[in-house]
This record gives sequence, C-alpha cells and structure tokens, in this order.
Amino acid sequence: MGSSLSDTVWLSDKRLNLLLLLMEGPRNIDQIKTSLNVTSRGMMPQIKKLKEKYLIVEEDEQYCLSTIGELIVEKMLPLLNTIEMVSNDDTYLETHDLSELPPKLFRRLYELGNYLLIEPDLNHTFEIPREFTENLLKSRNIKSIISFYRPEYPDIYCELMEHAESMSLIMTPPVFERMKQSCNSKMIRLIEAPHIHVYIFPENSRPPGLDTSERFTYISFLDKNGRYDHKDIMSFDESALKWGDELFDYYCSFCEKIEI
Repeated sequence: MGSSLSDTVWLSDKRLNLLLLLMEGPRNIDQIKTSLNVTSRGMMPQIKKLKEKYLIVEEDEQYCLSTIGELIVEKMLPLLNTIEMVSNDDTYLETHDLSELPPKLFRRLYELGNYLLIEPDLNHTFEIPREFTENLLKSRNIKSIISFYRPEYPDIYCELMEHAESMSLIMTPPVFERMKQSCNSKMIRLIEAPHIHVYIFPENSRPPGLDTSERFTYISFLDKNGRYDHKDIMSFDESALKWGDELFDYYCSFCEKIEI
C-alpha cells in the first residue's frame, strides 16, 4: 500500500525540511546538501518520494515546489510556526489571558516569532525592565497601549516626546486619571504636542499592555486572574512588528481621542 500524502509530508524530517527550504525558491542538489547538511545518498530517496507525490518538480537540474506543493507548504507554515512559538514557553501562554485579542490576531499569534520572555529578578521585580526602556528610547515611531499604571510612565513618555518623530498612546480610563493626578502638567504637554496622539480606551475593557515601534514589539498580558505578574514578551522579528502595529490599530479604532 502506498503512503498517504500526509505521511509523505510529516513522517520524514528530511522531506519536511526540503519542502520548507524550497518555499524560499528553487535549489539544486548541491545547494540542498549544504542548506540541510545532508548527503546525496540520504536525500535522493526522499526527493524521489516527493516527486512521486507531485509535491516537487525538477527543472534544469533544480528542484522547486509544484503547484500542489506550494499550496500545502503555505498552509503548513502557520501550524509549524505556532508549534515553534508555543514550544518557546508554553507555560506563559497557558497562564495568561489572551481573550482580549481580536480573533484574527489570536490566530496569528505565531507571528510573534522567536520572542524573549522578560522576567525580572527578585531584587528588581517592580522596576521597568532595562530591555524595554533601552529599545523604547531608541525608537522614532511609537505606539503604546498603557493598560496599567507605573509611577515611571509620565517621565518616560515625556522624555520620548522630545526625540520621537511620532507617538500614539492609548490609555484605559483609570490609567489616564492616575497620570493626571500624579503629573497633570506632563499629561497636558503630551496632549498638546502636535506629534503626539492620546486616546482613551472604553471603560469596561482592559487590553494587554503594548509598546511597538520600528525596533521591537513588547507585550504585557495579564494573568488569568486579571493581575500583572511582571512577565512580558519581547520580539524583534519583522512579523512581530507588523502584528503589534495591527493590534494597536485594532484597539485604536474604537477609542476616543483626547483634545484640549
């Protein structure tokens, strides 16, 4: 009995890796051997099986995905990327509240890519992580969702105002009120600055914290009890920057802009 198409794809790491490699473009056998660190003897039987299932074709001594192969690999990538992302730290994603994410971005959570899990040491639990402030202060175009208050925020965002080319801030109503109470003059400066846009989030919703720019995306999900546990996700992948930008725009679409 011949193997199924599914078995051909999934039951061999060599075949799977070759399909993923050819998603990037045609390769000859020498390029395949170099990229996948395989021998001709070990690879040719796998190439033969993929050709028999019409997943790859050979043209001018180069192998490339067939039309069917392109369709299958394109659908495989989200699953493989999701598995890889979850494997990064499945405990974090399982113990934090992702329910506020719009469905289309939840399904594309894998776009966060090879993210870093930022956890402070016990002596600095309540301090803003250095990785966050360093990258934020080097950013030129910033979009932030401030869903919980930190005493350092008024100073940080006023400092950013001085060198950022553009900055958009979404605040929950409690955060906005707290920012005004702690430093009203700085809030007025932020709101009046022509390159700064400040928005208020609807009263009964609490999105994840988010800072995204041309450099990085930084996300603070609340835990399942609605608390912030000082564990954050940080990614520099291009796909994560796009994902963070789309998340901000989604929430901004039903926020109210603050004017003075």
